[in-house]
Amino acid sequence: MMDVIVVGGGPTGLMLAAELRLRGVRVLVLEKEAGPAGYARALGLHVRSVEVMDQRGLLERFLALGKQYAVGGFFAGIDKGWPERLDTAHAYVLGIPQPVTERLLTEHAVALGAEIRYGCELAGLSQDEDGVTAELAGGGDTRLRSRYLVGCDGGRSTVRKLLGVGFPGEPSRVETLLGEVELDVPPETLAAVVAEVRRTQFRFGVIPQGNGVHRVIVPAEGVAEDRTVPPTLDELKQQLRAFAGTDFGVHSPRRISRFGDATRLAERYRTGRVLLAGDAAHIHPPTGGQGLNLGIQDAFNLGWKLAAEVGGWAPEGLLDSYETERRQVAADVLDNTRAQMLLLSAEPGPRSVRRLLSELMDFEDVNRHLIEKITAIGVRYDFGEGHELLGRRLRDVGLKRGRLYELMRGGHGLLLDQTGGRLSVEGWADRIDHVVDVSEELDVPAVLLRPDGHVAWVGEDQRDLLGRLHRWFGAAAG
Repeated sequence: MMDVIVVGGGPTGLMLAAELRLRGVRVLVLEKEAGPAGYARALGLHVRSVEVMDQRGLLERFLALGKQYAVGGFFAGIDKGWPERLDTAHAYVLGIPQPVTERLLTEHAVALGAEIRYGCELAGLSQDEDGVTAELAGGGDTRLRSRYLVGCDGGRSTVRKLLGVGFPGEPSRVETLLGEVELDVPPETLAAVVAEVRRTQFRFGVIPQGNGVHRVIVPAEGVAEDRTVPPTLDELKQQLRAFAGTDFGVHSPRRISRFGDATRLAERYRTGRVLLAGDAAHIHPPTGGQGLNLGIQDAFNLGWKLAAEVGGWAPEGLLDSYETERRQVAADVLDNTRAQMLLLSAEPGPRSVRRLLSELMDFEDVNRHLIEKITAIGVRYDFGEGHELLGRRLRDVGLKRGRLYELMRGGHGLLLDQTGGRLSVEGWADRIDHVVDVSEELDVPAVLLRPDGHVAWVGEDQRDLLGRLHRWFGAAAG
């Protein structure tokens, strides 16, 4: 019997598999497609996801294949520069196509020992007090058994439907066509036409992807009755002519798809031994580029908690804190994408609000607040009252003997002790690394970090520290 079956081999499922394997959990990933996707649904990683890759020693691989951008326009396309002194060592967006992200995460998960089976579609599941039985499509007696199962299988999640978990929210009201195509038009003509259209239509764009391929985005004529049927090249041409007066001579499509503005949040993230993560738990418009990042961060939060449950040391309520923390983050993302979609409207009222917000974003605090929302570095979990760092992720800081994030690659908790070693984590050494060092960037005696980098405690009192150790890391060994 496996420890965990992960259904879905996209970025969320791959990140979760790697996090579980990092802690010795036996994990199997089931992906219904025959192989990795060859097209890009998402185009980049925001700050918090970049930090996650750094915390796991993956960032150099991502940087080598991506491109760093410190540009504005990530909130509803309002073109404001990034505020100065963001609370991060990585103040950029990393442009990297989703297939590359998936390849790197696949290599990472497999290197850690995860098993990935392609062409395996889930058809049924049941659970009891000891585990979960997964039934695969294709006939025969194809059943797999695991202690836990996690649905990372997208917005049309089979796992969520089999569980009967409600997915309330709003259906799509508008749709947008997305094409990866070649164009027959000079670059200067293309730039001039796009600039003119975007004066009034913010859901329009043409983005070079390299090798002569462009990513074309244009409003659809309406909401398709059957969204599983992909749009045609003729439909894309028709909409381009309607909005731009030209179809730019589009040809040789790699892929044409549609996406809507449906916004939904699962009623719960856990049913017994089955959990949901990524788009299986929440869907929203792609405005701000938050979807892939939200899923990766779900997995980063869930991985160590589920591993603790499998390992038998999880304190009471730890696994349930996954839903408590991440469902609220998802709700906040749904709210900001709803707002952004309104601000992208060509109607006079939303355009007036857009102009007003653009003025407000000239105030650095407003701009910073919105950028921190999009990049997820403003997330703060509710750990109760205490120091301003409590519940927040801690940015990478320099130490006398290196960098903080370099010390987090083993996936343990970490006590950064600036008291000279007066504190102790005796009894938790298998779960927490005790680092006695100092940082000029951190003006506190000591901080206890969870494996996901969020601050669980700040102080210098050993008795107070013991309470936090029990809360997040269970009973001491021995």
